[in-house]
Amino acid sequence: MADITGTYELGPSAGRVLVRTGREGLAARAGHDLTLEITRWSARVTVPAAEDGGLAAATLTAELDLGSLAVREGTGGAKPLTDRDRRDIQGQVRKILGDAAIASFTSSRVIPSSSAAPSPGGAANGAVEGTLTLRGTSRPLRLQVVSPAPGPVPGKRRPAARRTSASRRTRGFFGALKLKNEVTVEFEVKIEAKG
Repeated sequence: MADITGTYELGPSAGRVLVRTGREGLAARAGHDLTLEITRWSARVTVPAAEDGGLAAATLTAELDLGSLAVREGTGGAKPLTDRDRRDIQGQVRKILGDAAIASFTSSRVIPSSSAAPSPGGAANGAVEGTLTLRGTSRPLRLQVVSPAPGPVPGKRRPAARRTSASRRTRGFFGALKLKNEVTVEFEVKIEAKG
């Protein structure tokens, strides 16, 4: 197995972060399920040597610039998503979150899979537990990590957000079209291991 100890600085050149939303309400058929991309983000992963705890003692911190959300896809809906729709959606997001909204994640515990090495046709799995902070509100969050061998390391966290006093639901058609409480955040990054 390759040596993965060290500190890794990650950002958009190492992969991408996607936010997937759904819709609900009486007018759900009129709206779109959206795929948004956070185009400005950074993360730092530090994996100490085996004698210092190895993967189980790894740390992860990340900052996501929510002002950089870009609409990548809209599926479903009564008609295809237009460029004007994309601009309107991005404007609505900025109105709700603010232009300078930053979400941050800090890990408190890494849970490696029982077999950290990828199986021949399978993957090494694990989890990262920590705290997600958005607009001054912090909540515990568990990230599920799946690492196919070798190559990109996709991960998924779900739900990434639920309605709280710090966030407002998006509504359209006089409240008949609503953004679901639950969104999915997916990231795919490539970390080049040493050796």
